[in-house]
Amino acid sequence: MTLPPKPAARPDRVPLWRYFKLFRADILSAQPARLYRAWMAEFRTPFFRSFMVNDPGVLRLVLRDRPADFPKADRVGEGLRPLLGRSVFVTNGAEWARQRRIIDPAFAGGRLRDTFPAMLEAARAGAGRLQTGVQDVEPEASHAAADVIFRTLFSIPIEHQVAARVFDEFRAYQRTQPLMNLGAFLRLPSWAPRLHRRRTRAAARRIRGLIAGLVDQRLAEVAEGRAPDDLATKILTTADPETDERFDADEMVDQVAIFFLAGHETSAAALGWALYLLATHPEIQDRVAAEAREYMADPTFARLSVLKTTRDVFRETLRLYPPVPMMVRETSRAERLRDRDARRGDLVVLSPWHLHRHERLWKNPDAFDPDRWQDPATRDSQRDAYMPFSAGPRVCTGAGFAMAEGVILLAAILAHWRLAPVAGRVPVPQAHLTVRAAEGIWLDLSPR
Repeated sequence: MTLPPKPAARPDRVPLWRYFKLFRADILSAQPARLYRAWMAEFRTPFFRSFMVNDPGVLRLVLRDRPADFPKADRVGEGLRPLLGRSVFVTNGAEWARQRRIIDPAFAGGRLRDTFPAMLEAARAGAGRLQTGVQDVEPEASHAAADVIFRTLFSIPIEHQVAARVFDEFRAYQRTQPLMNLGAFLRLPSWAPRLHRRRTRAAARRIRGLIAGLVDQRLAEVAEGRAPDDLATKILTTADPETDERFDADEMVDQVAIFFLAGHETSAAALGWALYLLATHPEIQDRVAAEAREYMADPTFARLSVLKTTRDVFRETLRLYPPVPMMVRETSRAERLRDRDARRGDLVVLSPWHLHRHERLWKNPDAFDPDRWQDPATRDSQRDAYMPFSAGPRVCTGAGFAMAEGVILLAAILAHWRLAPVAGRVPVPQAHLTVRAAEGIWLDLSPR
């Protein structure tokens, strides 16, 4: 059995300069192989001390039992702050709670049903853009996921001039490697310059300027009573039930930036890997295609439940290739983590990449096996070993949105296209912001 591609791990001990060089090239291959078996590992540098945690009990403590005592580490947001500002992704405490009270209703209950028509249209358009022959499907996955975001958030397709420019600028922004910032490694005082790259700052300004134009236009439409009933309108018109405050224009730009970065980039990464896994497992691909053809004959929100194998494929893809490979929390006080003493301000690294492939937690952890999700014992036992969207109070507010989006996009594509791998072009996972392929995901497509 050929296993899906996995990056080579570094030697167990390397000099600090070598670690930073590896980290710059790829977060995943900068980590040692022992993390796939360890319950916890401690890393010490002259700049910080961190604990990589795979122990389900410690994960429950950090994410579910006492999340307020393990806030998001400020270092994580340092490199992204020029783009994200004070978005919900980087805030903590009362500020974060207020933002979630305003944002969460847009993704609750029946709102997913309301966004379904826009998702479906984006999925059909994405499948229609594919062409016969060998091609890199990652750009197409990015295009389709961006289309979903713009249609559901602002009721405009990706072909809209502003939407297309935002999409192009986000790709330029990611190429600047925004996480490679001095503040990610050193705890800097508030007055110290962050030394963001010029290209990073310029791309962030352009993106925020384009988003600000969309937000200002929507605020005007809301004031005139002619705004469409989409996610942007819902968020802008929702008041915090505790303070009765709403987002102003600048706050909304922050939130839209993270919706695009998280909602588009993570969905695109997962879709690309799902297509590759199906291409290399033709028997599973045929099952998904049969489901997809049946579903797309009458594609309604109520009938999404018929896409059982498709959903399991997407779930298994998120296990093998979690879009966000690592999450970083910080201790707010001295803690005892397993048999180690953590000081106030130490980093607690939660790695879905290693947790989802942990040799003590999963049977055949590196294998692609979507049928494992039909075993109730597997689902129950992995409650604390599967967190592609985080867990606890800080779970991604758009998790349900992302799952529905992934399934719909896969169904639209597999109903019309047969996928095959390309000899000699095995994608190599690489992580900067998300888990992507170092040189794209090349597949051979033919009509069904």
